Amino acid sequence: MQFPTEISFRDMPRWEKAEAEARKRATELERFFDRITSCRVVIEAPHQHQQKGQVYHVRIDLTVPGREIVVNRDPSGHRQHEDLYLAIRNAFRAARRQLQDYVRERRGFVKAHDTPPHGRVTKLFPKEGYGFIETPEGLQVYFHRNAVLDVFAELEVGSEVRFTEEEGERGPQATSLQLVGRHHHLE
Repeated sequence: MQFPTEISFRDMPRWEKAEAEARKRATELERFFDRITSCRVVIEAPHQHQQKGQVYHVRIDLTVPGREIVVNRDPSGHRQHEDLYLAIRNAFRAARRQLQDYVRERRGFVKAHDTPPHGRVTKLFPKEGYGFIETPEGLQVYFHRNAVLDVFAELEVGSEVRFTEEEGERGPQATSLQLVGRHHHLE
């Protein structure tokens, strides 16, 4: 880390063992990404309940190139956060997951969700029960009325559609064809 880990305590006295645990876990984060600029940890005991045990809250702010990673969960629903070490462990596990996601994103390993193919109806033969879609790439794709998830009669030339494509006997064929709502615009 470029700057030493900062650890502070709120609404509770400084606790050396907890501070050592947080420093150890902050150092372990560098195994996943060695360019962490800074790490700030706030350990607090915000709620004073007479009938319930003390619930600890741990906030972690990591600064990495181009982003700040923040772990800040409300522990009130987690009985295990009555144990300060579990609260620290859980917060650093969440920070590690976010840091790993950041590293995957930087390396280009984040899976992009493919959008289903789309296009416009260019030819329609209602009596025969089929038509053709043209994709943005200019490909003509056949479809049959049985592939239409909406009402076939609602389709018209120029309708925007999404579909699943598979290879048919005579070339590409659309299956699971769905009319795109007015709020969707295709290029």
